[in-house]
Amino acid sequence: MDTAIPPTPVGCVSMRHILLSEILAVTSVMRKNSRWALSTHSFKSRESALANSLGLRRVRNVPEGNATRRGSTEQELMGGFQELKRIVKDAEDVRTLPLTTLLGPFLAIIRSPLSTGPITSAALTSIHNFFVCNLIHVSSNNLPAALSELSNSISRCKFETSDSSGDEVVLLKIMAVIQETLCGSIGHTLGDVEVCEMLETVLTTCCQMRLSDPVTEEAKLSSNGYDVVEQEGGMSISNNSIAEVADESGVSGSQSAETLAQQEPLEPQAQVQREQYGLASIIELLRVVINVLDPNDPLHTDSIRLTALRILNVALEVSGTRICEFPSLSALIVDQACKFLFQLARSDHHAVLQATLRTIATMFETMRPKLKLQQELFLAFTIDRLAPPAPAKASSGLGAKSAGASPRPSTPIPPGLDSETEKAPSTPRLLVAPARGDTRELLLETLAQISRHPSFMVDLYTNYDCDMNCENMFERVIEFATKGIYPSQSLGGHEGPQQNAQGLCLDLVLSFVNHMAFRAQGQTDPWSTAFTSPKELQHTKSRKKLLLTGTARFNAKPKTGIAFLEENKLIYTDPNEPRPLSLAKFLKSSARMDKRLLGDFLSRQENNEVLKAFMGLLDFGNKSVAEALRELLETFRLPGESQQIDRITETFAESYFATNPPEIKSQDAVYVLAFSIIMLNTDLHNPQVRKRMTIEDYMRNLRSVNAGDDFSPEFLRNIYDSIRKREIIMPEEHTGQAGFEYAWKDLLARSRQTGDLMICNTSLFDIDMFKAVWRPVVSAIAYAFITFDDDYIIERAITGFRQCATLARHFGMPDVFDYVVVQLSQATGLVSEMSTSQVPNYPVVDNDGQPITVSSLSVRFGTNLKGQLAAVVLFNIVNGNGNALREGWTQIFEMFQTLFLHSLLPIQMLQMEDFLGGVSIIPLRRSQPARAAPRSDGLLSALSSYLMTPYSSSSETLVPEATDSDVEHTLSTIDCINSCRLDGLYSQIMQLDSDALVAAVRALEALAHERTVARLTQEADEMPQGDAVAQDGPYALPYDPASVFLLETMVSIASQTPQYIEEVWPVIFEHLSALLSTAMQYSILLIERAVVGLLRLCYILAQKPSLRDQVFVSFDVLAGLPPQIASAVAEQIVAGLTRIVRDHKDIVKSQTEWNLVFALIRATIQHAEASRQSFELVSALLSDAPEQRVTPDNVTGLVTVLDDFVTAASAAVEAQQQGRRIQTLNTSNSPVVERGRKAIDMLADLKRFWAPFMENTSIPQEQVWRQYCLPILTSLGRQCINVSREVRHAALVHLQRIILGPHLPLDIMNHSQVEEVFDKVLFPLLDELLKPQVLMRDPLSLPEARLRASALLCKAFMHLEAREGQQSDIRVLWMRVLDLLERLMHVDRRDPLREAVPESLKNVLLVMSATGILVPPSSPDSRRDDAQQQLWTTTHEKIERFLPGFLDDVLPSPAPSPLPYMDTSLPSAPATPIPS
Repeated sequence: MDTAIPPTPVGCVSMRHILLSEILAVTSVMRKNSRWALSTHSFKSRESALANSLGLRRVRNVPEGNATRRGSTEQELMGGFQELKRIVKDAEDVRTLPLTTLLGPFLAIIRSPLSTGPITSAALTSIHNFFVCNLIHVSSNNLPAALSELSNSISRCKFETSDSSGDEVVLLKIMAVIQETLCGSIGHTLGDVEVCEMLETVLTTCCQMRLSDPVTEEAKLSSNGYDVVEQEGGMSISNNSIAEVADESGVSGSQSAETLAQQEPLEPQAQVQREQYGLASIIELLRVVINVLDPNDPLHTDSIRLTALRILNVALEVSGTRICEFPSLSALIVDQACKFLFQLARSDHHAVLQATLRTIATMFETMRPKLKLQQELFLAFTIDRLAPPAPAKASSGLGAKSAGASPRPSTPIPPGLDSETEKAPSTPRLLVAPARGDTRELLLETLAQISRHPSFMVDLYTNYDCDMNCENMFERVIEFATKGIYPSQSLGGHEGPQQNAQGLCLDLVLSFVNHMAFRAQGQTDPWSTAFTSPKELQHTKSRKKLLLTGTARFNAKPKTGIAFLEENKLIYTDPNEPRPLSLAKFLKSSARMDKRLLGDFLSRQENNEVLKAFMGLLDFGNKSVAEALRELLETFRLPGESQQIDRITETFAESYFATNPPEIKSQDAVYVLAFSIIMLNTDLHNPQVRKRMTIEDYMRNLRSVNAGDDFSPEFLRNIYDSIRKREIIMPEEHTGQAGFEYAWKDLLARSRQTGDLMICNTSLFDIDMFKAVWRPVVSAIAYAFITFDDDYIIERAITGFRQCATLARHFGMPDVFDYVVVQLSQATGLVSEMSTSQVPNYPVVDNDGQPITVSSLSVRFGTNLKGQLAAVVLFNIVNGNGNALREGWTQIFEMFQTLFLHSLLPIQMLQMEDFLGGVSIIPLRRSQPARAAPRSDGLLSALSSYLMTPYSSSSETLVPEATDSDVEHTLSTIDCINSCRLDGLYSQIMQLDSDALVAAVRALEALAHERTVARLTQEADEMPQGDAVAQDGPYALPYDPASVFLLETMVSIASQTPQYIEEVWPVIFEHLSALLSTAMQYSILLIERAVVGLLRLCYILAQKPSLRDQVFVSFDVLAGLPPQIASAVAEQIVAGLTRIVRDHKDIVKSQTEWNLVFALIRATIQHAEASRQSFELVSALLSDAPEQRVTPDNVTGLVTVLDDFVTAASAAVEAQQQGRRIQTLNTSNSPVVERGRKAIDMLADLKRFWAPFMENTSIPQEQVWRQYCLPILTSLGRQCINVSREVRHAALVHLQRIILGPHLPLDIMNHSQVEEVFDKVLFPLLDELLKPQVLMRDPLSLPEARLRASALLCKAFMHLEAREGQQSDIRVLWMRVLDLLERLMHVDRRDPLREAVPESLKNVLLVMSATGILVPPSSPDSRRDDAQQQLWTTTHEKIERFLPGFLDDVLPSPAPSPLPYMDTSLPSAPATPIPS
């Protein structure tokens, strides 16, 4: 049909509401049956569809017999309605849905043989109602198929027989449906088959002789197409019900409904035509129908009330929204109708309860704006009945915090408020026992139906939570719904109904989240200017928290409460207002005040002014004394002490008498009257008083109290009758019907002030609402996701998780996002307690050329659909939302860690970057228990000690076999991991903002710390003392691949986000320094990765001037490594150091910083491959290329490093000699010796920087000598005894050239500097050469070194000391030279030194003589000074000891002078050449 769908008539309720109401009507009758009550539908599992939609592989288990069939026929029938309800709730317009879908569950009930008469009757009633409300019309979608199913179902209607009258009712309703079908607007669309089937059913009914006459007559009329009037017990919703009443006035039911829908408000003088009824008759009809509902009227039975309920429901469905336009009609609904309906909601009669709740739902659907406080009352009543009597703290079993916890409101609240308990507001309470069974189901269904509007929760928040005088209804509904999702043992009953209740509560929570998510996407309505402004509402909400706290404190201790109220400016805010009046206004306006405590407080002597101000706030004008006293005693409870009562009565008398009441002549008369009324009230209504006071007694007691006169009898009779008819009930004694009447009166009084309900689907308050309830909401969704098996619920829970995450990101609430991640991560089963470091050998199988590790986790996870769903949802949520995550990163990386240990991570997440060989795979196990010895080729680092692939396994461990089922489950796991897109998330981490990135790094550091430092401390403490002593060194942790993985991930993230290095560096360095400070207690691979990570980060730090000092702090940590560890990681250290120094030439500036660099280089010299790289680095520093960076700050360090290289060459040659190898190491066959030989040359080459230092940097000569020159000479002197012949020879050559050459920055006139050459260079050299153990290092060539060293000694002395003009005292130095020469003469008599030493000595003596330093005696009167005489004498004595007569031969004494006088001039130096 192409006919357009007819619009819903103005004023009528929505089709969705009608359809949901009919579903509830049928299912409530079904649940009433004991057999159907247990038939909770459990949807057939659609695991494959659900899994496939998320990219998961499902393993199909082989069914065992019929065990896989879920549910029974009853379950399927009940489930049809549940499915239809979900479809209706999700549809935008139910009229666009296929009619076959809408009618399907109802028709299934009609043709089911398992149905009973009442159930079938309810389904037929619903079908008839669909005709009446025009849901079934000529434009309905898929009408022909629906009519075919309808006729088929009616013709095959089967149900279990019960009583004959009930069965005949079913037949009557079948006839009514057939009549609507054949004679209605769709009759012309029926086909031949449908018409034949229906007429056959009618004729069959006519021919049944056992049926009563009304049934057969109904069948005959239906076959003739005539209309009939239903009897009582017929359709529950029909215009005919109104017709029955309207016919008495001569009008039709259709006219009644239509007129009510179209009637406009009448002017007071409007004339109404006699032939057409109007508003007056409708008001009267509505009043009569409502009065019939009075549950306290014994004249009406439940059957009559049921009819009235159906009539009222029809009126509301047809014209409910228009009723609000007529104040007279609206007043009847707001007051009497609500009052009776709410009392009927306590009914035990199932049909009455169901009809009542349906009417209430329709009333709120159509007249909600006028029913603000009535809705609050009904919601409070419903939750009171549904909530368990002693609710336990709900726990999701996920280790979450209490579901009741919520963050503070947005406005600042003084400390300590959260600990205060909020007293329940004084809203009317219908105190009844908790609902159970089908009553509970009905209430829950009604609550769900009322709350289906998108703006429902917003309306609750703005109208109640942001109202000082209302309950926090939004928070209460959410609290109830979230707690209702958890199972409650206190309710008892069967599992099925409880699951239904849980599902309804979950639906309420998910609807709240769904509607808020839609509003966050922009589907929001503008806030009306007619409403209270949002800022004012938010301010009221924040002050309400203060008010509740202040009231609670007042109820506990008035003095404390008043101080709190004053502190928070809730009282005494107006300086012009008296303080007693301000406090009295607060006490009177606060409905949550403890009335007993309030009466006690006001009646105290010190609070007399407050009492007077409080009394002045009451309006006693034009009221009788009884009514005035009644009004007073409804505000607080009279205290028990007579003095307090007297004080209150006296104040009342003063206040009341001020209004000039008639007949009362004095204030004392009022006082006595008040006392008499209190006594009369007790006497007339106390059940313990047997003899009641009569009117005569009362009059007699009040004689002559009115200023000496009597009150008139009529005056006293009015007082007596008022008290007799209406007891003055003290506050907190309002129970039963009287209590309800009092509460209802108070509600109506408040409703006249509170105004209409504000309805707006706005997003202005969403952030405040979400902050208040997010934690229990997320916990409840998580519990449902984990425990429920219904695929529909699982899908909705998944959607709820995603929407909560979206809202968290939208509102900037990372704690919510974290909580979602925590809940989902625990549902995955991938977050477990810290596992051991030992990874078992799992079997590895080949799948399409790819190796697959079949681990225990992969098999277990592959069978856990819930876990897989949770994982996919979790990572889909986190992907793209990483910036909203903070603490949740811990769970993310815990799952990464678990997957890594079971070889389930993508390969790119298993790699670790290296300075030497690019990237490699983090090993899961050690290949050998012992470390491999360092190799001289240096091609591999310490990683060679470990397996380089996570799929390798030790041959020493037996590998179990994997079954086909295990492989299939593992493939399911791999599919799930692939669907999680972990590599994409890992890449997104590098794009995070600063706060999120730091949180991620902190999470990694915390996990790594737990597996390293914390575990080391724990296991070391737990180790028995005996074992600790027996161990060789401190306790060491075994290799833990997870700790390496976490470390590598942490360093990789920091390396790829250099812009945030300043933020993440402190976190990472703390962990790295903790590892390296106790490096001997961890596996060498972990330490190596820590060293590499530290240097990689130092490379980034070097680019940040503000962090340059942290580079050297790191160098200092590395320099402190134990030698054993330093040697093992030497390659990595020198590679990283070279990269930093090479690429950042200006990074090292001070001597201290250079010393740290050289300390790292020195630590690598003993490593074969590392020493090569470090020597290249040093060579680059000394080269003539632009890389040359020799400065005064690094010369000393360079000398030390070069000296170490030379020393290493000596050690290598000496080790070779001790090994008795045939071939001697030299520069051609040993890189170590070659580096030593080059180091000597480089050491000597440093002399070229002495002059520039003095010229360009203005360094004093003495500093150049002492800091830069002398260390080089000292080093060369030490290396002159190097075991390597080539190195030793080069050192001697360079030493001689420097000492005797022109470059030596020596101040000749500074004798102390000359002495340092001998004392620190030459003398130590000769001392070492004279030691026998030194000679044994190289007995063949070391004697030559002695020879050359002795010659150098003599030449240096001649060059530096035996010069003209020498004024210094050289005797001490000369004596030490002679001592050394003497020792050289005696060291070996076969040594060539015996010939060379005298020759060198001879040259020295001749030079000394030529320069006038050594002067022989010529005669007794020769002209020599004392120094010359002493020098000659000591020299002669020394030389005579080892070379007798040698001095006389070299310097013979001259002949005596023939001149009579002495020549005082110095002799000229001989022309003896100085040997080179």
